[in-house]
Amino acid sequence: MAAYIGIEVLIALVSVPGNVLVIWAVKVNQALRDATFCFIVSLAVADVAVGALVIPLAILINIGPQTYFHTCLMVACPVLILTQSSILALLAIAVDRYLRVKIPLRYKTVVTPRRAVVAIVGCWILSFVVGLTPMFGWNNLSAVERAWLANGSVGEPVIKCQFEKVISMEYMVYFNFFVWVLPPLLLMVLIYLEVFYLIRKQLNKKVSASSGDPQKYYGKELKIAKSLALILFLFALSWLPLHILNCITLFCPSCHKPRLLMYIAIFLTHGNSAMNPIVYAFRIQKFRVTFLKIWNDHFRCQPAPPIDEDPPEERPDD
Repeated sequence: MAAYIGIEVLIALVSVPGNVLVIWAVKVNQALRDATFCFIVSLAVADVAVGALVIPLAILINIGPQTYFHTCLMVACPVLILTQSSILALLAIAVDRYLRVKIPLRYKTVVTPRRAVVAIVGCWILSFVVGLTPMFGWNNLSAVERAWLANGSVGEPVIKCQFEKVISMEYMVYFNFFVWVLPPLLLMVLIYLEVFYLIRKQLNKKVSASSGDPQKYYGKELKIAKSLALILFLFALSWLPLHILNCITLFCPSCHKPRLLMYIAIFLTHGNSAMNPIVYAFRIQKFRVTFLKIWNDHFRCQPAPPIDEDPPEERPDD
């Protein structure tokens, strides 16, 4: 128990400051204000909430307090909302990168700041609908009530609060995983494959003297696309094990699931919220430069030179 709490607290202590730094960087650097980085902010907000809200609630559930059924259900739902928000933000980022390489000349007229905000709001509304579906009735209340009444008890059931006690595995597998997790992940894989194909196709073209420098543009797009595809890969790697374990729980109730394996799967899901800022820092120069400026200005008391609004990230090798 102590080891579990310690690891969860460590994840939260990395996740919250790291993702706050991402939001801060977008706020102070005008070069990080396009649609992609707006969606990245939405993703960072979800990751901050994982560290500040979901992890404390997960520790509470692990302790297993005695609560009313609907109280426990309310504790279990935030992680569903935030997971869905992260998936939809990743999907929005993938679509945005596709449009940047598919229609580069019309991109800024198609993807306006207003439309990006509408997309972000829409993603969050849909996330709340999907994540709160158990509150609307798709839960284990009937089974718990039958056991509660069989013991001669009355009123709302009081249970030991555990995720699988209140959340239906049918909901988690058939609705959450098979509808709202797996199809978007597969769609994103197809989108990034198409993005890489379009970029490679453009980079292999011979550049005419009057065509400007598309090699520079598509070289930058290739670098950023690789970084964002890495974010997607890490998300899938972090979340698929837990969903696979949920499938085993539903389709093979008698199968034994080692407790250690469950803990590892949970740590992966929570740890994913701490991974993204690290990827941004190492892979995207605009973030790296801005992170260093924030550190120097606010933590080392050594003001850094002004941020170059168009740093040499345009180079293919950055």
